[in-house]
Amino acid sequence: MKDGSEGWDAYAPFYDWENARTLGRRDVAFWRRLAGEAGGPVLELGCGTGRVLVPVARAGVPVVGVDRSAPMLDRARRRIRRARGIRAALVRADIRRLPFAARFSLVIAPYGILQSLTRDLDLERALQAVACVTRPGGRLGLDLVPDLTRWKEYRRRETLRGTIGGAEIALVESVRQDRRRGLTLFDEEYIERRHRTRRVHRFSLVFRTVSVQQMTRRVERAGFHVDGVFGDYSGGPWDSRAETWLILATRSP
Repeated sequence: MKDGSEGWDAYAPFYDWENARTLGRRDVAFWRRLAGEAGGPVLELGCGTGRVLVPVARAGVPVVGVDRSAPMLDRARRRIRRARGIRAALVRADIRRLPFAARFSLVIAPYGILQSLTRDLDLERALQAVACVTRPGGRLGLDLVPDLTRWKEYRRRETLRGTIGGAEIALVESVRQDRRRGLTLFDEEYIERRHRTRRVHRFSLVFRTVSVQQMTRRVERAGFHVDGVFGDYSGGPWDSRAETWLILATRSP
């Protein structure tokens, strides 16, 4: 895996199902509130199926979502159609090369999307691209998955079970660590049973641990001033044991 982009197309049918059982909606109110304070259009990096994008748009904020995965964006389009009347646009693009002018009042990167960039150069390019599309005085909000390299390795463990559209689903997962490169790899196996039919969907996702200190330095080098680092979605203080790592920054004039 060169840049962490692999696996997301195959993940699309299961993304909302899994997230409803893990993260849920506990971050949505935070991003919606931040977007409401922005005073202008919002860009979401790695918008996926629209889990955050649609609630932000429902709050009356014009929002653009960017993602590399066509199957993810297909699901986001369906979500937008169901919502009706919201101001939301979707663009298939690479977050390292954003095809926009400097017009966004807020750029958000929820749910550790920047950690799917597995090389320093890719992260640097993405943050430079964000700086180029953020108006002076505009804000950047990003969410990191806390220290993935501390996660214990395991092999073929059933971690979730339930149903999707009448089919029985089980997630059998393995976690591998590449500590030299700071990468955590998730080998996912979704087993789908519908009547007498059994299908297995296999793919892998990779994330890179980037500490809060490392990320704040990179954000500042890209032309932002870091306003705060938080340990939960209510603005609580951050420490290395916090379950959430949030960084808010302002684009320098």
